[in-house]
Amino acid sequence: QVQLVESGGGSVQAGGSLRLSCVASGYTYRSRFMGWFRQAPGKEREGVAVIVAGSGRTTYADSVKGRFTISQVTAQNTLYLEMNSLKPEDTAMYYCAAGAGSWWHEYSPPLKTDDYDNWGQGTQVTVSS
Repeated sequence: QVQLVESGGGSVQAGGSLRLSCVASGYTYRSRFMGWFRQAPGKEREGVAVIVAGSGRTTYADSVKGRFTISQVTAQNTLYLEMNSLKPEDTAMYYCAAGAGSWWHEYSPPLKTDDYDNWGQGTQVTVSS
């Protein structure tokens, strides 16, 4: 099992920035990739960004490309999500997740919830207009 703890959420005005952090503990070596997801009230959880632990290869949802950046500090088992030019539609609970996956995920990091095995409790991001 991998335990994940998110932090860094908050309330900002449109155009502002936030940086989310996620600290992983436990069997972290089993996680081939880690990602950020979000879920707004009444909507399904959606993938935002994912990074492969070994190569650093990333995938982003179209809605956040050019505004969000996912990164990791492997030695500290920490995952980050830098969010710039925030919009009201970015308002959601943001979750960190980790997955073991399969070898092909090294080349095509997944953004589907089904591919992830471990989840954090979430951190709220609210963007006002």
